[in-house]
Amino acid sequence: MRVLVAGVGNVLRRDDGFGVAVIDRLSRQGVAENVRVLDVGIGGIHLVQELHDGFDALIVVDAVDLGKPAGTLLTIRPEIEAPTGPDDLADTHYATPARAFMLANALGVLPQRVWVVGAQPEDADTLGDSLSDALERAVNPAVDEIRRLIAGLDP
Repeated sequence: MRVLVAGVGNVLRRDDGFGVAVIDRLSRQGVAENVRVLDVGIGGIHLVQELHDGFDALIVVDAVDLGKPAGTLLTIRPEIEAPTGPDDLADTHYATPARAFMLANALGVLPQRVWVVGAQPEDADTLGDSLSDALERAVNPAVDEIRRLIAGLDP
């Protein structure tokens, strides 16, 4: 069972760097040999390229506007949108997870099991290189949630 855990976000826009912060913490704690941890940053195309290596599950960590109080953590099974035309697949940046999922699915490399571990940002627009207190407090629970998801996967 090969698992890819990818952190998404811009570390220069405060809470938008949540996914990268979680991935950094997870990496420092260590993961099993069958788990690959990846800092995608804002380059979703890198995520799609990594998926070509063949994974059984994908967990993406990101700051997501959930309409909830700042720091709220939620695990989502995303709906994968189908492209509506060739222009949907022409953008080579694929900065958002949804766009990267669309491309990976069209290429046949998106695993059947995909989760997004998302946290409600307090401030993902202001320039700055640190998370708000609310999102900083959500980092360890996000790491725990990732470990729970991995542990629940069938071999």
